[in-house]
Amino acid sequence: MDVIEGKALQVSDAIISCQLDGKGGLIPIDDKDVIHCDRPCWLHLNYTHRESADWLTSTPLLPDSVRDALGGDSMRPRVNRLGDGTMITLRSVNLNSESRPDQLVVIRVFINEKLIVSTRQRKVFAIDEVLTDLQNGNGPVNGGSWLVEVCDALTDHTSEFIEELHDKIIDLEDAVVDQQVPPRGELALIRKQLIIMRRYMAPQRDVFSRIASERLPWMSDDERRRMQDISDRLGRGLDDLDASVARTAVLADEISTVMAEAMNRRTYTMSLLAMVFLPTTFLTGLFGVNLGGIPGGNWGYGFGTFCFLLVAMVLGVAWWLRRRKWL
Repeated sequence: MDVIEGKALQVSDAIISCQLDGKGGLIPIDDKDVIHCDRPCWLHLNYTHRESADWLTSTPLLPDSVRDALGGDSMRPRVNRLGDGTMITLRSVNLNSESRPDQLVVIRVFINEKLIVSTRQRKVFAIDEVLTDLQNGNGPVNGGSWLVEVCDALTDHTSEFIEELHDKIIDLEDAVVDQQVPPRGELALIRKQLIIMRRYMAPQRDVFSRIASERLPWMSDDERRRMQDISDRLGRGLDDLDASVARTAVLADEISTVMAEAMNRRTYTMSLLAMVFLPTTFLTGLFGVNLGGIPGGNWGYGFGTFCFLLVAMVLGVAWWLRRRKWL
């Protein structure tokens, strides 16, 4: 396939439809164009849209094994060689509004020397960054540099999110040092985000390493080295994730200790208060019986004297506890 007719790449609801111009820019695709395949064409589709889904299932430009993969349910990062092309599944931090970053979005890519087809459901901001670079004339010049730029942007977003989690953990540690218990569920959410990121970014790092190590015909040695650097950078992020998981485990223990100490202090205080008023409770119970012969029952100052004695007894018990260093 040395040429592609422009109408073969026309998808009415395509997000992006262009050809790389080899100088860092892009060329829009027109129906009447006859596209020479010395530079790759790029289609970016939302596979849930009807026209895009129909194109994916009917176009002769894609191998049969790729059609379902581009619009399938596969979520785990992976890379597969399919003849002269490569099928890649990647995950991205979710930067869409009203979504948590750990609710990762999926981007699927089929790429060879002549064609790049990427699909998604939710918006992937890394793709928008690459498109902006192309529109400004400083974007990728071929399929290999396009993939490197996308992976680099994905890793940048991942690293930024890992840094945000790191800062949140530091804030929690400072709060615990000050004997402050964080709001319920905050630490659990951070641990969940760490685990999700670790689960999907570890295989994504392996995908980057495999792409860097394989002799793909549409990637140069320099692009493979850049891909290996991206893999190493993501690997350092995974090390930070592992360290953060361990730190949150220590935080959980410290929070449990702080809460247990606070409960013990309250229980201890209540016990001392009960001890202070225990003698007075005994006396008031004793003098409250409805039997004859209660001392001072017929004396006008009896009740006042009894109250004075109770106060004196409370103060005496409190002084004794203070002297024994229980208070």
